Amino acid sequence: MRGAGHRYHRRVFLPAPWLLAVALALGLVVLLPARRLQSAGLSRGSITLYALFLWLLGFALVVRPGATRFLVPILIIAYIAPFVAGPERIARVARRGRRGPPPPPPIKNVTPPTERLDDGPSGRP
Repeated sequence: MRGAGHRYHRRVFLPAPWLLAVALALGLVVLLPARRLQSAGLSRGSITLYALFLWLLGFALVVRPGATRFLVPILIIAYIAPFVAGPERIARVARRGRRGPPPPPPIKNVTPPTERLDDGPSGRP
């Protein structure tokens, strides 16, 4: 045996338990604005990028607290923005990014109710 203090012959590389707990807690906190964006109708890819960006910023803030002066304002604005902007405003911004012709307007039914029957215009067979 190599040493009496080592139980395994190889070292296992796991992050510290507090780091895993912080990562999980940040993930749960990031899900709140992500759910708000989902209810506004954003695409799954956009929400994933937003949540990943927010999680990385928060995790960088926990791991390297020296960057607080730079990261905290960005993190606060990015986190609160989905709650401040209403779902219709977020959906409008999301639609603005898509290119292509606007959808056609819905077709109006202008036929009078008496002529909509299968019996004909006079109501007789």
